Amino acid sequence: MSTSKSSRRSFIKTLLSSVGALGSFELGAFGQAKQAEVFKGKSVFNRILSKSSHWRTLPIGVLMGKIARELEGTPYQSHTLELAVDREICSVNLEGLDCVTFFETTLGFARMLKKGGSTPEALLNEVAFTRYRGGVAGDFSSRLHYTSDWLFDNQVKHSIQLLADLPGSELFRPQVGFMSTHSGSYPQLVAHPEMIEKIRNQEEKINSRSFEFIPLNKLSEAEPMLRTGDIVGLCTNQPGLDISHTGLVYCGDDGIPHFMHASSLKGNYKVTLQAVPISKTWVSSKTITGAIFARPLEP
Repeated sequence: MSTSKSSRRSFIKTLLSSVGALGSFELGAFGQAKQAEVFKGKSVFNRILSKSSHWRTLPIGVLMGKIARELEGTPYQSHTLELAVDREICSVNLEGLDCVTFFETTLGFARMLKKGGSTPEALLNEVAFTRYRGGVAGDFSSRLHYTSDWLFDNQVKHSIQLLADLPGSELFRPQVGFMSTHSGSYPQLVAHPEMIEKIRNQEEKINSRSFEFIPLNKLSEAEPMLRTGDIVGLCTNQPGLDISHTGLVYCGDDGIPHFMHASSLKGNYKVTLQAVPISKTWVSSKTITGAIFARPLEP
């Protein structure tokens, strides 16, 4: 269910007033004070914005490609969303990205530009819309933690369209449960164990859905249908998980789709554009089984 523009404005206004205009505040995390910033990377934001005057009329996928290349080289950083254990805080960090915040922030930046936005508040607004179930931030359980849930919810909100009927596609049924069975790994669930049952109920809903995915050995068949800006979710055989890694499609001058992502590999550890085509990227993987693709929609 989509949320209205006015309700999203109200949400971001409430968020910002609670912490000061994109300022910082003190919070306790397992008994330790910690400085948290709702928005990091103002200089990166301004740099991209200064180059975007002629980008707003581009198709949203192409626009995402422009933004993604501006983020190339950004250090990989995990856990940037875990700012508090007592409440959920929507944040953006352009100085450190993981595989999800990379594609999520790129999409949010593109949506903001397409709507004529030009402020950190506007970017936070768009990120909140895609990050949270129904576009509304509530407690920790309102965040779309599982990527297949993110894809499902954002298709309902008309921010993306799952790509169906691609050559080589097969049925994919998520079997998630990692969060509820490993609740000790999540500080907010440790602090609020009453949320575990809510997470478990969400996992049951996720497991009732089905998607189309492309097995690794058939990616070459679907590759010609992919476009710059398409979102990539890599399906996994790891117990309790649905999608273990994410990124974006980027087609260079050769027109061949490549994979762009925030890499956590020790030799890389930054936002990287893979040199080989998508169909050749994961050939040696023992845990990745295939990929789900989704196309961004014009806001």
